[in-house]
Amino acid sequence: MKTLVYVMISLIVLSPVLDAYAQLGKGDSPFERNFGDVKFLDAYFGTLDNKIEVTPGDKNVPLTVVFANVGSQDITGIKGQLLMPMGFSSSDGKGALIFADSDSEATAGKHFSLTFFVNLDKGVSVQQFPATVKLDYTRLRESGTRNSFFDFNFRVTGESILNLKADNPFLTSLKTNDVTVEITNTGTAPLSNVKVVLQNSQFQSDRSTTLTNIENVVFDQNEWDIGTIDTKSSKKFSFSVYVPENVRTETLHTPLLVSYFNAHGDKIEDTRTVDFYINGLIDARIYDIKVIELGDQQTIIGDIINEGNINALFAFVTLEPLEGSNLKKVTQFIDELETDSPVPFNIPVEFDGEPKYGDHKIKVTVRYKDDLRQEHLVSEIATVTLKDMTIKPEPTPMDFAPGIIGLTIAGVAGYVIFKKIKKRKQAQAEESQTH
Repeated sequence: MKTLVYVMISLIVLSPVLDAYAQLGKGDSPFERNFGDVKFLDAYFGTLDNKIEVTPGDKNVPLTVVFANVGSQDITGIKGQLLMPMGFSSSDGKGALIFADSDSEATAGKHFSLTFFVNLDKGVSVQQFPATVKLDYTRLRESGTRNSFFDFNFRVTGESILNLKADNPFLTSLKTNDVTVEITNTGTAPLSNVKVVLQNSQFQSDRSTTLTNIENVVFDQNEWDIGTIDTKSSKKFSFSVYVPENVRTETLHTPLLVSYFNAHGDKIEDTRTVDFYINGLIDARIYDIKVIELGDQQTIIGDIINEGNINALFAFVTLEPLEGSNLKKVTQFIDELETDSPVPFNIPVEFDGEPKYGDHKIKVTVRYKDDLRQEHLVSEIATVTLKDMTIKPEPTPMDFAPGIIGLTIAGVAGYVIFKKIKKRKQAQAEESQTH
């Protein structure tokens, strides 16, 4: 039934074509300028001043056909009827005729246009198609209606859809970050001669409030030549950026001016913003790993320093043995790693099995989270020496030194006392003889 309707419409619309060809004569050039001629100029999707990209499945899209009045008289009462191939229909519904008209006059020597509204089936291809338009009009100061038929080609361009995103939207302050941005065309038409330019600032429409905070951020590039991006494909461009300390824990808005040529060959410029979240810097390191004795227990100690600009959260320290060491793997919770404030750890020595003394190679790992709750690890490898605390050392002369010193002091004191007693007795004896 649908086929029959289209056949009937074609017969109705194309029936005057023979008359049109008879008026021109077979083989006459369409560029010949006969008295009162209307010439076809162009046909495209969009309005007179704005071409648009269309893709299969689009509904109620404008198709503009442009003509020129090359006659010597103005024309008016302009009406058009459009015949399109299968896959295209009137916006009023399938089977409906596609009409357009113009309420204005077409001045002699000027161009005019008719805009038809059509639907595209999802199954049509992105390519060029033929169509025919019947034009009815009246010349001023002349009664009766004239008509002309024009065969032309139009193109379903497809639609280019531009998207930008960062591979990794997280940057870290106080350091140089390597950034990769992916530019994707998810549409059905290619993007040609794509160029991207970094904008130093971006303002609201009233030009009073800035929308970005990149003034103090350092980029190593500000312009990229991307080339052509085919349909359903993407390309990437990379750069390095240094983020100062004052932008930490903020969102960095990076405006990029993207220019390209669309399927009509028109240059398009569009400003897109790629956003990054700026992490604070956590620069943790482990140092001064050694063994100390606490009573009869040996303990492995060390310090952790955070030289960044934000605290590390939920920190754990883990000791694990390496290369045949039989020390027991131990993990301790040490809470936050504050900036510029050493955090000590101490892990009592425990063996997995029989104790082994001497040198042990170990790895100390600190696990912590940043303010985005992303986990990070930092490790340090060291060699510590453990000794057997159960073995009593052989006595040395120094071990007897305290006793010898005590006896010597006691002997000297006894001798002094003896001398004093003897002297006192001798004095008493001399005194008794005198009396």
